[in-house]
Amino acid sequence: MQGKYKVITLCGSTRFRDEFIEAQKRLTLGGNIVISVGLFGHSGDNEVWENMDEGTLTKTKEMLDDMHKHKIDMSDEIYIINVGGYIGDSTRSEIEYAEATGKTVHYLEEIH
Repeated sequence: MQGKYKVITLCGSTRFRDEFIEAQKRLTLGGNIVISVGLFGHSGDNEVWENMDEGTLTKTKEMLDDMHKHKIDMSDEIYIINVGGYIGDSTRSEIEYAEATGKTVHYLEEIH
């Protein structure tokens, strides 16, 4: 059996690791193909920062941001993990990119 499954990319701050995992589970069980982040830089995956301050854009972080835009390209929509309404610069950039490419944007929490 091969069904037609919606492809959803998760976006949001990697400090919300548990919420990413929960959303991935819930959306997968809902019959979606879910694409997520490869590393949680704000939750202990220090390779993202190459032993530098989190505020510094490293080659690894730059590559991961670029890869995430490609993940958005492969998706039908994106799902924003915006715990407490938080949307950082990288996530804001991903939302703008998704909207510019005609993707639907959904949020974990209602935006005000």
